Amino acid sequence: MIARTHLPEPASGGSTPHAPVLLREAIHYLAPRDGGVYIDGTFGAGGHATAILDAADTRVIGIDRDADAIASGRPQAEASGGRLTLVEGRFGALDTIASGLGVTAADGVLLDLGVSSMQLDAPERGFSFRLDGPLDMRMGCDGPSAADVVAAASERNLADIIFNLGEERHARAVAHAITAAREQHPIVTTRALADIVARVAHDRSGDIHPATRTFQALRLFVNDELRELEEGLAAAERILKPGGRLVAISFHSLEDRIVKTFLAFGSRPAGGSRHLPEKPPVAATFRVLTRRPVTPGAAEIHENPRARSAKMRAAERTGAPARIGAGVPRARPGPPVKGAPSLTSVLRGHRQ
Repeated sequence: MIARTHLPEPASGGSTPHAPVLLREAIHYLAPRDGGVYIDGTFGAGGHATAILDAADTRVIGIDRDADAIASGRPQAEASGGRLTLVEGRFGALDTIASGLGVTAADGVLLDLGVSSMQLDAPERGFSFRLDGPLDMRMGCDGPSAADVVAAASERNLADIIFNLGEERHARAVAHAITAAREQHPIVTTRALADIVARVAHDRSGDIHPATRTFQALRLFVNDELRELEEGLAAAERILKPGGRLVAISFHSLEDRIVKTFLAFGSRPAGGSRHLPEKPPVAATFRVLTRRPVTPGAAEIHENPRARSAKMRAAERTGAPARIGAGVPRARPGPPVKGAPSLTSVLRGHRQ
């Protein structure tokens, strides 16, 4: 099973068991029913997908951009009797992926965001500063790595990335230390980067490693995770049938803010403009089921410390047409977080 997380890594040398976060609560709000089709947009090791299949006579489409996750899940798919279909891809295109499989309306969509324990515990993936490995951080197999970004980004762009996506108050000092260090030697391993950051970033609480926020920022940036979330939420709105459920589990305030804003926008009718009085109001597309985010209990946190920052929000689709291109998510170019540069501009060496 799997836990997706932005949380501090264990101080000890051991790995954290792969356990799906908020499993019981997710299944409760997803409410699987016989004959229903459900999309698990972040398949991982299949913990949530298995629970959906066990809850009723359902069909599940499991999507993951990580080829390793898809390969690991193939025996599970083969044993499902055709009820589980796995697709390597991005959940931002989940409606297109489902349509390619003949599914034009789904009964539920589950998004369990962040990096997985399975990825954190593999040194060769480069997500962890606890286990030395190549500075990669890519969830898929394509595109630039974190090492590419660290090598190409200007000091100002690095500071913007680390501050806006990692919420690191020492972002300028960290960026300066990185650019100074790379003049001496290329920064190509997780341990090398962590050591550089630890020299200038200090957390007074001592609860997390000094490099945690910088690693989080680079991972979010390399994988364009916040834009992917916006696109995935819009895709869920398009493919969910009336009464279908959306469940999103986030582990960071930036992710939770996007989910919260999206559902708040979708659950309110949009009135016509006073300048265009003939334009009719647009009906709400969602009914929010969780007035406040659902969080793990003490027992779950004790069993799986990486779950402690998890927040789950759920909503039910109405019969109103999807609000394509309106409000959140955005159709215009640019990063989802104000102040963060684009990946393209960073790799081209543009100084913003």
